[in-house]
Amino acid sequence: MACTCEVIGLACVVALILSISAKAPYQMRMCIVLVGAGAIVMVCIPFMILRPRDYRNGLIPSWFFLQLCKLMGISMEVRGVENVRREHGSVVLMNHQSALDLCVLAYLWPVIGRSTVVAKKEILYMPFFGVGAWLWGTLYINRSRKSDSINSLQKEAVAIKERNCKILVFPEGTRNSKDTLLPFKKGSFHIALQSKCTIQPVVISKYSFFDEEKKAFRPGHALINILPEISTEGYEKEDMDKLIEVCYSTMQEEYTRLTKEAQSLALSKAAKKQS
Repeated sequence: MACTCEVIGLACVVALILSISAKAPYQMRMCIVLVGAGAIVMVCIPFMILRPRDYRNGLIPSWFFLQLCKLMGISMEVRGVENVRREHGSVVLMNHQSALDLCVLAYLWPVIGRSTVVAKKEILYMPFFGVGAWLWGTLYINRSRKSDSINSLQKEAVAIKERNCKILVFPEGTRNSKDTLLPFKKGSFHIALQSKCTIQPVVISKYSFFDEEKKAFRPGHALINILPEISTEGYEKEDMDKLIEVCYSTMQEEYTRLTKEAQSLALSKAAKKQS
């Protein structure tokens, strides 16, 4: 408890210092998101240790993080839950925009099934959060060593087959807030073809309320749509580029549509406030 109070106190001090800066609104809110996530996970770690590497460990931190996001004025709507098939594993593809994707994961964790996330190894070293994420089953990949990545992905292919896991992957490989998705990397498609599982696209509308380059971070709303599964049946390793194109075009089309809808909802809400 004392340690928790120290973390919260430190967060308050940092927020006070940042408030003097011209970029305080953005920096302060990002500080709250990152420090808040770490503090939430830190409090939950003693309970998660009882069942390490279990996806259920992520349920309680997810709930608390959702409350934090709501307090900051960030809300998200999840659609397409009826497309989730818990009776089998799959590779779940998501577009990657910023650290706010933590909020997306918090919304998805309770509805997507037995989940695990593929993330870069650097996240493991984030205070508290890295260890907590490992405890709820996150698979860390060292991108600089191809052999490590391949071995890890092979283990995930086995997990899909044997434990009906949902492997959550950001196929773009890096953050992207543009109107067009980045080209997809092949790692997640290797998993899908090796395990002969389905691919489930999950598309998140562009965060119109968040701009890392302009240091803008306002309250806002985003849309998350879980699309129907895409079968890998009939695809072989030599057909991977064709499978990638199918998934990419499906997600890009939905990303464009969802972003327009989210922007329209934001404008409508703003108009109501002014009237």
